Order: sequence, then structure tokens, then C-alpha cells
Amino acid sequence: MKKLQIHLRKYWQLYLLLLPAFVYVLIFSYGPMYGIIIAFKDFKPKLGYWGSDWAGLKYFKRFLTYPDFWKLVRNTLSISLYTLLTFPCAIILALLFNELKGVFFKKTVQMVTYAPYFLSSVVMCSLVILMVGRDGPLGILYGMITGKNADLLTIPKYFSSIYVWSGVWQSTGWGTIIYLAALAGVSPELIESAKIDGAGRLQIIRHVNLPCILPTIIIMFIMSTGSILTVGFEKIFLLQNDLNLETSRVISTYTYEIGLLGGQFSYSTAIGLFNNVINVIMLFLSNKIAKKVSGIGLW
Repeated sequence: MKKLQIHLRKYWQLYLLLLPAFVYVLIFSYGPMYGIIIAFKDFKPKLGYWGSDWAGLKYFKRFLTYPDFWKLVRNTLSISLYTLLTFPCAIILALLFNELKGVFFKKTVQMVTYAPYFLSSVVMCSLVILMVGRDGPLGILYGMITGKNADLLTIPKYFSSIYVWSGVWQSTGWGTIIYLAALAGVSPELIESAKIDGAGRLQIIRHVNLPCILPTIIIMFIMSTGSILTVGFEKIFLLQNDLNLETSRVISTYTYEIGLLGGQFSYSTAIGLFNNVINVIMLFLSNKIAKKVSGIGLW
């Protein structure tokens, strides 16, 4: 206790700077979490959180026995796992950026790849709809291959690819920032030693750069697996239409349907809690596996 008091007296200015952020997170992130109690109640707004009757696991059972439960999970997982497969794109792009020597050309290419990240989801989805539409470049290309132009968003089997690769286009450039920062920390002496030993560019990337940024890669991958059942609602909803519902209806859009549109607050909260519990389990499992295989983990 005495050591703690000494520590606080020594570093009180730093803790004072931390206080606003701590209070903000406590109020706006942890404070509202008490609302998950309605997942276990027959919530009625006029009765409030504590006045509503307890329902136990009623809404969890309802979701698990929902006829389209496995279809929702399949669609969500297929899009999430597909997105996870594109994880190396940012790493590859960062390695390519790192090899560019011309400063002006490098900065220009980086700016071009970063730019889509700053577009809102509405603008991005509008561009995607135009590009894959019947008269869009990809719709026309599809027509040249198949003999008939088509709006690709009306073909269910293409929805996942459109969603994932438009996301790659939008976010990969921005995702390289962390890896470029890690590459900046690679010791120049290691690279010079490899060159003296006769290593080419690809060999330096493979035997020097990649091992040095491996901890960053593993941590970013673990964090990605922690959201495996979380597919962004906004983009899915904007690209969704009646013809592609077979593959575009995911857990987040179903929650919106029964929660905000249907007013079934307890049921939608139960689904959200179920989703988050699975994500936390996946986070712990991926961290444990990564730590066992490579010795690197979040904790």
C-alpha cells in the first residue's frame, strides 16, 4: 500500500492526464452494459429495466430454435471467413511500399491507396452499386463474358465477393500503416548483413522483414478473429436487396429487423449478447493457439 502511495505521488500528473479518457470509457462504454439485463427479461419500456418480468433463457432458446438460425450463421461466417482470408493483403502492400525507393512516387501511391478509407459507407456503397450495376463497368464486363449484362448485386452468389473485395479496396491502404510502422523498426544492420551475405530483395523480405514484424501480424490476426461473427451492419444493409437476401441476410441485419423494426428489444439484446460471447470465446481460443504455436499473444 505504501509503495502504491509513493507511485501515485510520483506519477500523479500522468494519471491526471489519463483520467478524462478513463471517465469517458467508464460512462459511455461500461455504463450502458447494465442494459444487457433485458436479454433475460420480458422487457417493457413502461416498466423499465427492473420492473419487467424475468424470462431467463427464453430468448436465447428462441434464437437457437429459429428456423433460419443456421442460415444466418452460415451467411455471417461465410462473409467473416472470406474477409479473414484477405488479411494478408495489407501485409503484402506494406512490404511493397517498404521496397519503394522514390519518395515522391511512394507518397503518391500511399495517398491513392489511403484515400478510399476516408469515404463514408454510404458513398462507398453508392460507388459499388454503380460499378456492379447493369450499366456499370463490372456489369458490362460480366455481359461480355456471359453474353448478358446483369446487376451483380441481384445475383446472390456474388454478394460475398462484392462485399469483401470492396472492403479490401477501401481499407487495405489504411491497414498498411501499422505494418509500415513495424517495418520502420527493423534494424538496418540486419538488412545490411543480409545484403553482404548475398541475399536478394525477396530473401530479405522472407528472412528479415517478415520475422521482425511477425509479432505485429499475429496480434492483428488475433484481434481480427475476435470479431468473426460481427459483420458490419451498415454496409451489408446498404448493399442488400430483395434478390440477394439468400446470402446477405446476416445476424446483424436480423437483429435490426426484430429489434428496431419489430420492437422486440429483449430478443434482439439476447442475439447481440450471444454474438458477443462467441466472439470473446474465439478471441481467447485464437490467442491461446497463437501463443502455443509462436509464443506471441495479447496476454
